[in-house]
Amino acid sequence: MLKNRLAKHFAAAAAATVVAGAANAAVVAWENCNLVIPANIDGLYINVEARTSGSAGSVVAGWDINPYSATTLTWFNATGTGMMRYPGVTTGSAGNLADGTVVGVSGSFGTGAVTVGSAPGNWVLNSVNKFGFRFVAADGGTKYGWGTFSIGASISGADRTITNLYYEDSGASITIPAPGAIALLGLAGLAGRRRR
Repeated sequence: MLKNRLAKHFAAAAAATVVAGAANAAVVAWENCNLVIPANIDGLYINVEARTSGSAGSVVAGWDINPYSATTLTWFNATGTGMMRYPGVTTGSAGNLADGTVVGVSGSFGTGAVTVGSAPGNWVLNSVNKFGFRFVAADGGTKYGWGTFSIGASISGADRTITNLYYEDSGASITIPAPGAIALLGLAGLAGRRRR
């Protein structure tokens, strides 16, 4: 009888662990991807989840985002995807997002050309800009992510590179962290272990 109760207890604990593991979300990082965006009509088609890219949608199965254009930076997106606009903006394309911005279901998403300038949300030349996006993953669920985009002296120049991409694999919102935030979390974990 004790053996049966123990077996049931461990089976229930194992089931709870599996459910808890499925519920735990994780940020998927494609760091140092260095995806150079050609200044042409095709640009670069990118499948975020599969970490593949190419010069045509026909060669990148399940592509999600497509930055392109020889005259500006324009975003084209597959069905169900989009670039997050700056908070409070409801038209246009990807905004240059600030640290702490939440990318998720409450955001406004669209496609089109970005705006360069000094106003909040405008893209900045000779800088690393941060953008938000959503895409439909292989499991059929919508995922939210953000990335870093390095731009040189001209929005239509050759120096246009997506340097990092991150997304939340559970479909939950994701927050653009401040630089060094992950390192600080790691240090806090070490400090906690040292106190024991």
